Amino acid sequence: MEKIIIINGSPRAPHSNSRQYAAIFQQAMGENFPVYDAITKKPEEAFRAVEQASDLLLVFPLYADGVPAVLLRFLKELENHAEATRALSVHVLVNCGFLEPEQNTVALEIIRLFCKKNGFTVGSTLQIGSGEAILTTPFAFLAKRKVRQFAAAVRAGRHKALKTTMPLSKQSFIKASTKFWLSRGAQNGVSKEQMETMEIESSKKIK
Repeated sequence: MEKIIIINGSPRAPHSNSRQYAAIFQQAMGENFPVYDAITKKPEEAFRAVEQASDLLLVFPLYADGVPAVLLRFLKELENHAEATRALSVHVLVNCGFLEPEQNTVALEIIRLFCKKNGFTVGSTLQIGSGEAILTTPFAFLAKRKVRQFAAAVRAGRHKALKTTMPLSKQSFIKASTKFWLSRGAQNGVSKEQMETMEIESSKKIK
């Protein structure tokens, strides 16, 4: 590894869990790497940085069982720079709100296909389940420990496939997540019945 560039692929990058995971990764590496948001409307600076890098880290959340549209758009534009980045190693840290980290597999395969198409090498990968919640629970140490292992693999140039999640049963996870979302709804004046409809966004603005 010579130089790594981090792309935050979250649609809400400045306030995202992906930003937190990127920060944990950098802390584990003991170095601050350039971080670019895929949502930016001026990605040219990021593309120029990628051209000078040996490694690219994509950090993003699972959206509709796949890669967020903002990151897909960024990757599509990056294809135009593929000739200048053939030696690039692409690492992936993807998190989802589901308990099972395997829910991220399709998104990871999309990135693998992108790399194969453009001649990039797929490096280490980390799939995190319950990613929306785990950092705010007593199980945060599990995610941070796995990110440290991921960072060590990236630093060593190893291609490791890692996974982690909260050690809860599905029933416990569903119960806890339901309680969380009902409390968030109550904070915004939205009832459980309203949250179960498709009209919620048109009738209430959720903070």
